[in-house]
Amino acid sequence: MLRTILLFSLFFATAVQAQQLLSPDKNVALQFTLLDGGVPSYTLSYKGKPVIKPSKLGLHLKGDAKSLLNDFTVTNTATTVFDETWKPVWGEVSSIRNHYNELAVTLTQGETARQMIIRFRLYDEGVGFRYEFPQQKTLSYFVIKEERTEFAMAGDHTAYWIAGDYDTQEYDYTTSKLSEIRALMAKSVTDNLSQTSFSPTGVQTSLMMKTADGLYLNLHEAALINYAAMHLNLNDTTMVFQSWLTPDVNGDKGYMQAPCTTPWRTVMVSNDARTILASKLIYNLNEPNKIKDVSWIKPTKYVGVWWEMITGKSAWSYTDEYPAVQLGITDYTKAKPHGRHGATTANVKRYIDFAAQHGFDAVLVEGWNIGWEDWFGNSKDFVFDFVTPYPDLNLQEIRNYAASKGVKMIMHHETSSSVRNYERHMDTAYKFMKANGYDAVKSGYVGDILPRGENHYSQWIVNHYQYALEKAAQYQIMVNAHEAVRPTGIARTWPNLIGNESARGTEYQAFGGSKPNHVTILPFTRLQGGPMDYTPGIFEMDISKLNPENKSHVNSTLANQLALYVTLYSPLQMAADLPEHYDRFPDAFQFIKDVAVDWDDSKYLEAEPGEYITVARKAKGTGKWFVGSVGGNDPRTSQISFDFLEPGKTYIATIYADAKNAHYKTAPQAYNIRKVVVTSKSKLAQWVAAGGGYAISIEAAEKGQTKGLKKL
Repeated sequence: MLRTILLFSLFFATAVQAQQLLSPDKNVALQFTLLDGGVPSYTLSYKGKPVIKPSKLGLHLKGDAKSLLNDFTVTNTATTVFDETWKPVWGEVSSIRNHYNELAVTLTQGETARQMIIRFRLYDEGVGFRYEFPQQKTLSYFVIKEERTEFAMAGDHTAYWIAGDYDTQEYDYTTSKLSEIRALMAKSVTDNLSQTSFSPTGVQTSLMMKTADGLYLNLHEAALINYAAMHLNLNDTTMVFQSWLTPDVNGDKGYMQAPCTTPWRTVMVSNDARTILASKLIYNLNEPNKIKDVSWIKPTKYVGVWWEMITGKSAWSYTDEYPAVQLGITDYTKAKPHGRHGATTANVKRYIDFAAQHGFDAVLVEGWNIGWEDWFGNSKDFVFDFVTPYPDLNLQEIRNYAASKGVKMIMHHETSSSVRNYERHMDTAYKFMKANGYDAVKSGYVGDILPRGENHYSQWIVNHYQYALEKAAQYQIMVNAHEAVRPTGIARTWPNLIGNESARGTEYQAFGGSKPNHVTILPFTRLQGGPMDYTPGIFEMDISKLNPENKSHVNSTLANQLALYVTLYSPLQMAADLPEHYDRFPDAFQFIKDVAVDWDDSKYLEAEPGEYITVARKAKGTGKWFVGSVGGNDPRTSQISFDFLEPGKTYIATIYADAKNAHYKTAPQAYNIRKVVVTSKSKLAQWVAAGGGYAISIEAAEKGQTKGLKKL
């Protein structure tokens, strides 16, 4: 259904310079005002409570004495009511409603006669707004020195934040008052292979907050296209955040050509944390799907030759003989193998056999291609060619073997952040993939960007990620980009973007560990813009058993790992551990085999950032339901109802839960499994360990199946 109503009204310089807009449910109220001197500003409230206090809007332009900050009058306004329902190619739900009230304010600058439109879209759960620059003689090409968008907080809120950084989002979250960020910043910035901090009070979006009176707030952006990624810089005296764009090598924040727009700046607000998790505001602010034939885009569950390298059990490289290699010159056939290479023909076949035996769709193989001996830290341009395998990997044999088993292969393209090299080889690499039956690629951008001086989230590099995605679509290739810019709903427009990393994933559990409550924050922050390839499913938490030199510990119970397949939504899910570890726990592994990766419906049952999340999802086209619940640093008892089930039907629920003695450090593998009968009237009180959780698979009961089972 699509319903659009346009109402136009003209305001002259002498008119009242304030406009108001309400959300469809009238709970969110926005007011746009021109302050003294013609400075644009806005406020936002929720059910009468202030959310954003008067906050200035505008852009500071490079080499422009006037900029786009003041001396404006309102010369036109247009309001729109929009209501549609659209169907995503994959997702948490089978259909999404896009319902908003819009206000577009046309501003004209007195001295320059330049025009700028600020467009607001007000949803029941918040607002999105952006700057638009029409084609005009007085403003064609311009360079952004800094975007001056403000978000004035109404108090010293509790924030769930990671340090602002131009090159990485791979930090653990810190929970603190806004006023405490400065004192905690140094401790929050942990080592990474590429990182560039910019401010003692700078943080990243998506930023989650909670007010003292129980409102949940989220600041982010949507539709990041041809623009630098936005951070937030806090004035911790006034509690005002200002947008802080990622600069390029020259320190410039954006090169623009009118007509053009900025990404949407978003503020979400609710008195229920579950509303933030369920919101599709970020997706709705993106353009509709641009891929006409989507039949090749398929949600995927996979295993891979990866965790053994991450833990140090195996290696990506092939030999220790060469301190440096040159592609096309180094003869690997004459090199002595070091014996630790993970991507061998025999080992890859072992994973293919495992995938085929247990019903997985695909196998990822990292370290298959030459160049890994000196791939990192050398500012090396021609680092990979993306088509030449090591001598101990027979690519044709692997291709044929996987095809005979009905298993797809996932390509790995680590770029070592040499984006120029990747773009040079991209067409050849994608053609090579299609010729060998690869429909998906995991790309990586580890290390400092080449060209030197660029950052991972500057405008030029953001455009590279988009170029790779759109080029992949031409070849009907799905993309899972790691170390790229955090997603902003682009997957609505380009649904071949089936996953991103762009946050601290499971690999860090082998790099010293992550906080137990990390996974209770990610859905409120990183996942607001799109799914994450978090790579869950680790069953052996003691990493020293894989590599005696690695003393890391996975700070999670086994039941928590199962729950992540439901709580961390993604159409691309990996069973990341080694096959032999799953063979030790076949009863728990059954949940990973059963759980879906595409959904008809999702119900958030419990949620509190940093503490717990419980969600129920209905598998697409099957009628089966799956529930996942993850806890935080402390044990708790989860209380849920099964009222999401169809009334009058009887179901069997298989519950995978922490055992009474479970704890993420001392007894992570302590779990129990039980089957019970449930209906829509059933309720469950389930204990969750520290760093723990539970998972439930639910399917309709056939006649006679409930005999002897307890009813909840």
